[in-house]
Amino acid sequence: MTIKRSDKLLEIVNQKQKIAVNELSEMLNVSKVTIRKDLSGLEKKGLLVRKHGYAIINDPTKLNYRMAQNYDVKQQIAQVAANLVSNQETIMVESGSTCALLVQELGKQQKHVTVITNSYFIADFVSDHPNITIFVLGGKYQAESEVVVGPIAKNVLANFHVDKLFIGMDGFDPQQGFFGRDIMRADIVEAMAQNANKLIILSDSSKFGKASLIKLADFTQTKMVITDDATPISVRRILQDKKIDLREVKHLS
Repeated sequence: MTIKRSDKLLEIVNQKQKIAVNELSEMLNVSKVTIRKDLSGLEKKGLLVRKHGYAIINDPTKLNYRMAQNYDVKQQIAQVAANLVSNQETIMVESGSTCALLVQELGKQQKHVTVITNSYFIADFVSDHPNITIFVLGGKYQAESEVVVGPIAKNVLANFHVDKLFIGMDGFDPQQGFFGRDIMRADIVEAMAQNANKLIILSDSSKFGKASLIKLADFTQTKMVITDDATPISVRRILQDKKIDLREVKHLS
């Protein structure tokens, strides 16, 4: 399956919510056999649900649904981030679709890495990679995002210190920095950042055009942003002025 076709297929399924294999075959100008193979591959990655004769989007409240948005770009970002991590290193990773792909990429690279995370989704997502050791924080469980938050998780974090913390984001403010949607998760990010030397943000460029609820990190906390080359010029200038290392992958849309 080519990258462009997989991205287009995901885009169509996400827009239609439910679509027949016959219709996908006509829209993408490939055989039904090819479409079925494509759908099987995407289902194995958790990016959609395949039913008899149809493809259906994942539950929009689940992380797998968000992972399917701009999937190829997120994979590229994850690969760049994984190359920053050394064998035998311990890192912190907050929940998010690109963060999950980062840990999966470390597994594929067969690096022996220890990951401290508040994400039960990530722990399950990489469970078939024996080279990845996962420490999951305890605390209040948020079923929708499959993370733990709250004072218990913060207390556990106080026992760790790492060089790198990887987080996602949901929005950006030119004056204040990087934002998220959930107050309690933002509180966990703050606690993680206090126990890490470098905060690294992983996000596709679409998030730079969005507002969100609560600040995750300001410019002075942030060491690096890994995104794609559709980043607005105004954002690039801000990050450059704030002396934040900007890494961009190629957006293939």
